[in-house]
Amino acid sequence: MKFLMGSLFVFFPLILIPAYGDLNRDVLVDGLNNPWEIVFGPDDEIYFTERDGRIWMITESGEAKVIQTFQKSGSVEGGTLGIALHPEFDKTKKIYVYQTNLELDFFQNKVFSFKINNDMLIDKQIIIDDIPGAPWHDGGRIKFGPDDKLYITTGDAINPNWSQDLSSLAGKILRINSDGTIPDDNPFDSSPVYSYGHRNPQGIAWSQDGMLVSSEHGPSGEMGYGHDEINVIVKGKNYGWPKIVGTSSNDSFVNPITHSGQTTWAPSGMVFYNSDKIPSLNEKFLVGALKGQHLMVVDVEKDGSLISVEKMFEGEFGRIRTAQIGPDGTLYLLTANGDNDKIIRISETPLPEVTKFTSSVSGDNSIILYLIIGIVLFGISVGVFAIKRKS
Repeated sequence: MKFLMGSLFVFFPLILIPAYGDLNRDVLVDGLNNPWEIVFGPDDEIYFTERDGRIWMITESGEAKVIQTFQKSGSVEGGTLGIALHPEFDKTKKIYVYQTNLELDFFQNKVFSFKINNDMLIDKQIIIDDIPGAPWHDGGRIKFGPDDKLYITTGDAINPNWSQDLSSLAGKILRINSDGTIPDDNPFDSSPVYSYGHRNPQGIAWSQDGMLVSSEHGPSGEMGYGHDEINVIVKGKNYGWPKIVGTSSNDSFVNPITHSGQTTWAPSGMVFYNSDKIPSLNEKFLVGALKGQHLMVVDVEKDGSLISVEKMFEGEFGRIRTAQIGPDGTLYLLTANGDNDKIIRISETPLPEVTKFTSSVSGDNSIILYLIIGIVLFGISVGVFAIKRKS
């Protein structure tokens, strides 16, 4: 896997795709407050999360309802984040959720499983806990891979040194069985850690050949420069944070296949688009960009080398939290503007009409208090880290 190492990194400027203006767009849901993830059930139902503590279900008939609520986390970036369906959802009816909680004055992230019964979630079980949390850098994406294992992205919880500490679950991509046990073929004995040295991985997706690609936030806030990353993830490898920002010639670390340089994309959730519904996007990774306010189109060779990075919908929808592919190949985007957020459908062919649903649930101003708390804690953490780096 030498292609992943430092000397073969290639920087590509983002190129605007000119043909996307012909695509059909329509709004499926609006009036949301920071929707975070969306998944599709086998009976044409849709499940999605709102970070403020709600799980929604839209039935085949178009009826929308909240099927689970959580207490607000008090975290700026944490909350009700990733959601995934069990690979045998038809049989198990199990739904998995990544949730941030404030416990005994400390933030903690956990993955829960539920069973859905009569449009309600029951039988709550802890699948994995003790994932460090913070006002920022909580990771939060969960997806079942082609091997039917559950992969979980975790942030460094504003403690960068945890990313290099294999005894900590912060700053990692984790891999566990659906019941929370550890697979025998994980790279580290009796550990859920699959890869480490991550700052705040936000998206994961697999190509048809099983190549795992991740998006990750760089240190644009605390160090004054961007270096957001797209990485090909290899079992047991170290992705460098905080020892390395950007690329390195040190073979101990895996370099990103591309990064944002001095600018910031804030790449978020992603999907591998494998449909001829939009032929120009087929077999490419699609990554939502928050700060960049566009959809990244990342084309990667089968050997993991980068072909190109392009952008779509620049400025059209604002901040894009994630992209997802529907059962029929329709592309779905979730916005993250914090007010009147939307779920948007994209297709090259005309889309069947649906009744648009407008949420009557809105957020509140408590996020301002959480932001103040976060700034204080973040300042303390950065100060401690700076002292350690100097010593």
